[in-house]
Amino acid sequence: MARRHRPRKRFGQNFLHDPGVIERIVRHIAPRPGQHLVEIGPGQGALTAPLLAGAGELDVVELDRDLIPGLRGLGTGLHIHQADALRFDFRHLQRTPDDRLRIVGNLPYNISTPLLFHLIEQIDCIADMHFMLQREVVERLAAGPGSKRYGRLGVMVQYHCAVEKLFVVGPGAFRPPPQVESAVVRLVPHTRPPVRVRDYTAFARLVNHCFAQRRKTLRRVLKGVLDEQDIRQAGIDPALRPENLSLAQFAALSERLPE
Repeated sequence: MARRHRPRKRFGQNFLHDPGVIERIVRHIAPRPGQHLVEIGPGQGALTAPLLAGAGELDVVELDRDLIPGLRGLGTGLHIHQADALRFDFRHLQRTPDDRLRIVGNLPYNISTPLLFHLIEQIDCIADMHFMLQREVVERLAAGPGSKRYGRLGVMVQYHCAVEKLFVVGPGAFRPPPQVESAVVRLVPHTRPPVRVRDYTAFARLVNHCFAQRRKTLRRVLKGVLDEQDIRQAGIDPALRPENLSLAQFAALSERLPE
């Protein structure tokens, strides 16, 4: 008898086992033959098996080498990449220059934010993403101005993707159960960004700078970067705080930055 794999805390492993939750996730993803599906962190294959059955072919990226033998037994059409998703180049999976990946995963909570930033750096090769995340992270992704959850993560992901919170999942759906609730989110890349940004690197740097001091007023946060006149010319009150600015307002501020 094969030895049961013990979830490893250092990999942030919480294995999904609830059949109802699995079926609901797969229904939202709706895998079809010919689609290029990629699963991050397949673990013991709870999602892998039905995804493979639906699409007929599936790439998986798994860091824990001890899980690889169990995944190999799930059938033909499964392509296993033993690698760290945080360093993985997903563009290498494209079969043609026009191939777009449908990326899914029950993501380890301890790497979810850096992994999301890693993926949006490769957004040009992605058709959509469906992830199980800590509920708080999903709320941060979907949050708007003025919300306590609103911050750099939400602004940057919303620049690239439409965000849809699908449903909440309780701790009992996992082994071992996490200490927090989870949620499933759908991210669909925009055909074109919802706001105009002349220099994306400068825009990203500005957003990061502002949320490092989110409770201060813009006149204080941007001192030495933009003066009050620049902020007003962007159509924004310098007395506002970063947490009150919309995506469009961050874009307008970035347009005032010196070239």
